[in-house]
Amino acid sequence: MNIVVDASVIIAVIVDEPEKDILVELTKGANLIAPHSVHWEIGNAFSAMLKRKRIILNQGLKALEIYRKIPIRFLDVELEESLKIADRFGIYAYDAYLIRCALKYKSPLIALDQNLVSFAKQMNVSIMEVT
Repeated sequence: MNIVVDASVIIAVIVDEPEKDILVELTKGANLIAPHSVHWEIGNAFSAMLKRKRIILNQGLKALEIYRKIPIRFLDVELEESLKIADRFGIYAYDAYLIRCALKYKSPLIALDQNLVSFAKQMNVSIMEVT
């Protein structure tokens, strides 16, 4: 089974957030897929942590090593369709890419971003609920 994974989930697993165990359990045995943008979102998240002095460079580099071990298949999504989704909900393209990926590949989405989850539900995307 394919699952579209948001950067928030990946970061939570890498930095050992409280949701880590349930996220790992929910995705066990699944094929993780994501639009290419998620790769860059991961880098942006760690650079933001550096900027805010939440981590130091060595911690960021170690986190990227862990990230590289997570098997994620990055897939293309159409910019035009994603832009239509972004316009419909007034959201950033990065969230629209995830919704489009889930629709295009007929796969559930797992995310910790409740706004993203809400918009995805409105597009009839199947959601893997994180409780």
